[in-house]
Amino acid sequence: MPIRPATPASRLSRRGFLAAGAAAATVLPLAACSSPIAAGLAGSALNPETLVFWNLFGGGDGARMQAMEAGYAKQHGGSSSLQATTFAWGNPYYSKLTLATVGNKPPDVAVAHLTRAKPLWDGDLLDPITSDDLASVGLSASDFNQKAWTAQKTDGKNIAIPLDTHPFVLFYNVDICQKAGLLDADGKLKDLSGMDAFESALAAVSKVTGGNALNVANVVPETATPWRFFWTLYNQINGATPFISDGGGKLTVNEDAYNEVTSRTQKWVKQGWLNKALDYATAESLMFTGKVGFFMQGEWEISTAQSVKGLKFGMAPIPQLYDKPATQADSHTFVLPRKDRTPEQRKQAMLFIKQMLEQSMTWAEGGHVPAYMPTFDSTAYKKLTPQSNYAAAAETAVFDDAAWYGGSGSTFEGIVGAQLALVQQGSSSPASALSAIKGQLATYLRTPSPL
Repeated sequence: MPIRPATPASRLSRRGFLAAGAAAATVLPLAACSSPIAAGLAGSALNPETLVFWNLFGGGDGARMQAMEAGYAKQHGGSSSLQATTFAWGNPYYSKLTLATVGNKPPDVAVAHLTRAKPLWDGDLLDPITSDDLASVGLSASDFNQKAWTAQKTDGKNIAIPLDTHPFVLFYNVDICQKAGLLDADGKLKDLSGMDAFESALAAVSKVTGGNALNVANVVPETATPWRFFWTLYNQINGATPFISDGGGKLTVNEDAYNEVTSRTQKWVKQGWLNKALDYATAESLMFTGKVGFFMQGEWEISTAQSVKGLKFGMAPIPQLYDKPATQADSHTFVLPRKDRTPEQRKQAMLFIKQMLEQSMTWAEGGHVPAYMPTFDSTAYKKLTPQSNYAAAAETAVFDDAAWYGGSGSTFEGIVGAQLALVQQGSSSPASALSAIKGQLATYLRTPSPL
């Protein structure tokens, strides 16, 4: 007999248990600290005028976020106006944010993937963002990409403010694609829409390289890329249903669409067009060093491509191969963790978000498509290439299904992505992989949210 979703009373009980556990686990080792971590997890005091901000950005994203934070601090009296802390990406970050919030000491503003914000909301861990909140700093719903803005709305409430959309995209090696006859008069990739056109392009590139045409990272434990690759193509098929629904309580994948995508993937591998088994770094480096013509990955790898001396590359949305355009994507968003705020503190948090949005060009340079429309529509962004060349992918974004164990960097992604990787490697049949997915997800499907 399936376990029913938790009632509000039982959610409160679990949150109370988590709060007690958070206090017991953290107050002793951190009580003497005055850092944002201590304040968030153990309740230590900070200057009340200091805004506390948590995020999960490393690498190039981290450097750009720090530059934006410095821009905010400069307008507000210096470094004492902001305490910004970066945690490890994925589940570790969201676990810390959850513990801090149930312990009643969350940051003032936090970053959350849109796909992870929904479970936080369902766990009563976020404050809604009202129209008055937006208006207090001169924002409105029309200031944002409507695909991301609509996706964040939950239970009729605004639960997050999108900073960007980060889609799965197609990188291409200009020299190889030119030899394969795939560039137009302007030196950009020709339209490869339609399965016949795309497979012909794969065959043409393969002739130039004498090997693979397209690289997609697929060696376990690389699970995110196989999932993004699958979810993009799956959602291009008419009749594609959510993989999971009912908040993660039901498996509802369209098995015909699943079989089409996974069988097509194995066909490309057998044809020698798609790599069989490569890790993330190798899959990328082979395109950047001229061994393959195409590479599919998140647009954030633009920074890596730009760092390769002499590399001529372009970027484009994933072509529409089936019935409709679709691109796996997520959004980085700003959220307000649930806490008691004075009207002044609420406006301070909103002002921080507004002033970070106003620096969206800095963020866009790292590849992410700005969700803030004044930046997206600006002449400066339109001149920013190749970033603006794939900006249309934000309009065909498909976000992961909402589930307490789902979203970017999640348990769901790890389970399903691992099996899809085995399919691409030829180590598992589509049927065997789906059977394994069903078996490994069974416990999560039956378990109510612990938030």
